Amino acid sequence: MRFSLLLEVQIASPTRARERQALLDTVDQGVLAEALGYDGVWAVEHHGLVEYSHSSAPEVLLSFIAARTQSISIGHAVTLTPGAYNHPIRVAERVATLDVLSGGRVRWGSGKSASVTEQGSFGVVREELDSQWREALEMIPRMWRTDVFEWEGRHYTIPPTAVVPKPVQEPHPPIYAACSRPESVVQAGSLGVGSLNFAAGTDDQLEEKVLAYRSAVRGARAPGRQVLDQFCCTPTALVLDDDRRACEVGFRGARFFAESLATYFFSPHRVVGELDVNRGELSAAQLETAMAARASGRGQLNSVVGDPAAARESVARFAAAGVDELILVMQLGTVPHEVVCESMRTFAERVMPHFR
Repeated sequence: MRFSLLLEVQIASPTRARERQALLDTVDQGVLAEALGYDGVWAVEHHGLVEYSHSSAPEVLLSFIAARTQSISIGHAVTLTPGAYNHPIRVAERVATLDVLSGGRVRWGSGKSASVTEQGSFGVVREELDSQWREALEMIPRMWRTDVFEWEGRHYTIPPTAVVPKPVQEPHPPIYAACSRPESVVQAGSLGVGSLNFAAGTDDQLEEKVLAYRSAVRGARAPGRQVLDQFCCTPTALVLDDDRRACEVGFRGARFFAESLATYFFSPHRVVGELDVNRGELSAAQLETAMAARASGRGQLNSVVGDPAAARESVARFAAAGVDELILVMQLGTVPHEVVCESMRTFAERVMPHFR
């Protein structure tokens, strides 16, 4: 199993000073991840999602991490690909440039964003999101493979154009798609791209998703593209030697993450500014319930929180479901940077070796 980190640049109750520090801390976490033996770091792209994510320019953030590291994979999870966010030519250029400068370490994830906050800011036509995304997903790998690219499609018309530079990886960097629903998992498989999934649901539901994805990949048609069979999950995570302390800090952060996500992605209205979500510590009863739920065997499987023994049990459940890579969300809005680093080190030293 591979182990990576998801970098949201999440900040509870941000100020300008805290925002600046969070970005600097994120780069330090990426450098530490390589030193500890993690396989990769992935940065999200979001716009205007205050508190949930302040990673609006992942191509810049990832470049800073790439410049200070040597071998760790550098991942976009994801580039918002519909043209109102990013024109396909600009995506191809930026990803290829980062691949060259990083020595061929880029993994490229593509997505759409279901947040009406982001869609409204960029004038996105919601009904065209999927078709724009599908068209761009076909165009960008072709730009990387051909010296002169031209296109006549539903959303884009491009005259003969030399899209430069070309990536180091041939025929192209590994391609992934964000998957938020069971049908999008099947869609990713049928397109022959890796699947990036938020961890949600039970062990049985996760197994069903993995099996559906594998079945779709076997029938994938991807002319001119490299088929990738890789299923990734992004559980919230915090692992410390003291189990109760890990749960106090980790489940508080996981609650902030989940409520922030729900506010932006499940609301029919645009949300602007500081969020109306829980930020305080869990009550004793809430903490006991969260800790007890870890031992339910085949209950909810959406986090890796606790001491190393508890973390190993959770990771084993993901492995049993067939997950190829855990992209751990340790950088939670209410968790201090130094605790994130402590968790990264504890997980790397006392959990990862059991699954390598």
